[in-house]
This record gives sequence, C-alpha cells and structure tokens, in this order.
Amino acid sequence: MTRLETAPGKPLRVVVRGVNWLGDAVMTTPALRRLRERFPESHITLVSPAKLGGLWMGHRDVDEVMTFERGDSLWSVSRRLRSGRFDVAVILPNSPRSALESLLAGVPRRVGRRWPWRNWMLTDPVPVPTHALAMRKRPIEEIRSRVASASSVRDPDPDLRAHQMHHYLDLVAALGADPSPLPPRLAVTGAEVEAVRLTHGFRPGSAWLGVNAGAEYGPAKRWPADRFVAVADAIRREFDCGIAIFGGLGDVALAAELAEQLQTAAPTLRILAGKTSLRELLAALRCCRVLLTNDTGPMHVAAALSVPVVVPFGSTSPVLTGPGLPGDPRHRLIRSTAPCSPCFLRTCPIDLRCLRDITVDEVVAEVRRAWTATPE
Repeated sequence: MTRLETAPGKPLRVVVRGVNWLGDAVMTTPALRRLRERFPESHITLVSPAKLGGLWMGHRDVDEVMTFERGDSLWSVSRRLRSGRFDVAVILPNSPRSALESLLAGVPRRVGRRWPWRNWMLTDPVPVPTHALAMRKRPIEEIRSRVASASSVRDPDPDLRAHQMHHYLDLVAALGADPSPLPPRLAVTGAEVEAVRLTHGFRPGSAWLGVNAGAEYGPAKRWPADRFVAVADAIRREFDCGIAIFGGLGDVALAAELAEQLQTAAPTLRILAGKTSLRELLAALRCCRVLLTNDTGPMHVAAALSVPVVVPFGSTSPVLTGPGLPGDPRHRLIRSTAPCSPCFLRTCPIDLRCLRDITVDEVVAEVRRAWTATPE
C-alpha cells in the first residue's frame, strides 16, 4: 500500500467515485460519514452521475460534487479528475471503468474492491470478505425445481455484515476509517419542505401516507397495484389521512391508475409521480408519516429521512439491501415465504408467488404498527 503523504499544512484531497443508482447512493452515506471522521480537515469531492447530483446538496460530509452525464466518455471524466489533483481515490462501484478513470487521472492512491479485470488498476485492492454474499440470479430451472418440490425450507439468512452498506464501509476502512455501521442520512431543509407543502398542498398538521408502487429494476419487485390500493384505502379510512402517490416519469400511468381506483376526494389525494425533482422528492417524502413502497430508491431515501417504510420483499433480500440501519424496528420489512425467493431476477419466470403470497391484511397490519409508533 502507498502512504498518504501531502506537503505540510496542505489538506489531503480525496475523491470518492460514487455509485449510479439512487438506493445504492443512499447506502453509501455511512461510509462518507466515516471517511469525514477519518479526515476531518480534508477536501472530499464526490463524483456522481448528474441524475443524482441533487441528492448531495447540503450534505455535510462532502465539500464538492463533480457530476457527469451518462454519455460522457472515460477520457473526459479522467481529465476532470486530473484537474482536481487528488491524493487518494475511493472507488465505490466494482466496475472496471470506475477504477480506470482514477488511474488515467494519475491519482496516486486508488482504493477499491478487488474485482476481476481491474485489480491492476488499484493500489489498494480490498479483498472480498468471507461474509459477503453476491446477489446471484437464480436460474429458471432452479426456481421451477424449488417450486415443484413444494419445499418450505428457506436459504439460511446471510451474515448481517453482508448488507451492501458494509461493502462501502470496508473500502473506507482500508484508509483507517471506522467500519462500524451508521444509519444512512440525507439532508433536506425546512425551506424545501415548506416549498413542497405550498406547491402540492400538504397542509401543515395533516397526516399523509406515501405510496410508491413502481420499481425501476423490473416487475419482479412490484407488489400488485390493486393491493397497494386496498391497503391505502384501509389506512385512509382508519386514520383519516391523505394519500400521496410517488413515482418517476415511468410511473405516471400507474399513478393515475392507483388514483382512479382509490376514488379519494381531491383534498386528500396528491399525485406526485413524474412531477418532482430529486430535491422535491426528498422534501415530499419528509411530509409523509409512513411510506408504503416496493424495494426501490425512494424506500432508501425515506428511511434516510427518518420516515418509516413498509416494504413487501419478494425477489430481493432485505438482509442485503434493506432500508436504514439493519434491524431498525421503525421499518416493517415483509418477507416472502416462497421457496424461490430471493431470485434477484427482473421479471418472474413463473407466477410472482413471492409477492402474491404477501396479503393485504398482512401489509395493513404492518402499516398500522408503523403509523401508531410514529409520533404526531
């Protein structure tokens, strides 16, 4: 390993190559906090996809955000990194390109996970720990075999340190940072919340259930839409709350379908799908008392804003990518008992039994628990 040396009185310049997905980005925030604790006087720059740039506004552990567009070339990103004259790079993704960017930029120390095709690009390749567990996609033949056997035996739960959060903490620990987990945290200002209240009519003192029925990864993550409607309607009737429907541009039609089925009076229904920037999404989620959601980016965002989430898990594992600090009782994570779950596939090759086995009554009960445990 190379040593971290700078001129006397010159702060260390650290660049962190960020990840590409919203939920993953939220799970990197504990590592950023630990990195700041390790180097409190250093200048820390985060390199982020432009679509996620707003996530880091006001974040206390980052001094500067350098964004890039999806079509930016390897060479253009490397040139910008070179101009930063960084002393050390912490490379959070496992991709060869993310490591090559810092190599071509001439960053003298490059820390990243040991991974095929890129180890020679790193000065500090961090070994994959024994407790790590890859999100292996089950072959269709294995899924059909498990279902045909009618076995109720589940795979043993992985070590809690297999959570994706620890992947990022391990990397900063290679620089001497504390690897202990922390709750993911995001920053949103009171002014931003107030602006969203005015724009979308979240009346002060009113209570709102957030509903996020989409999932960008694919349909295997999506609990049936009609069940979201049934739960939202039951909670609205029980707690006299408003319903806020979230989603991206690809969820606009789904949000309209949910709203039509809910048949809720206009003062108590807000359709925000496709209507918010990333910063506005943070502020609007902060207005909710509970978020009912699939396993997707807004789930992580809400948890990082201390909003309890209720999540039906089917094709994915809450042990590996669950929201918040693993084991946080505020979040209600409902796991499938299907023998083929988790399969980590985008599309179910059979009948989506992992999510269809999770009933409306189960989810209503968990939302009720989260709701009543949340202070007014």
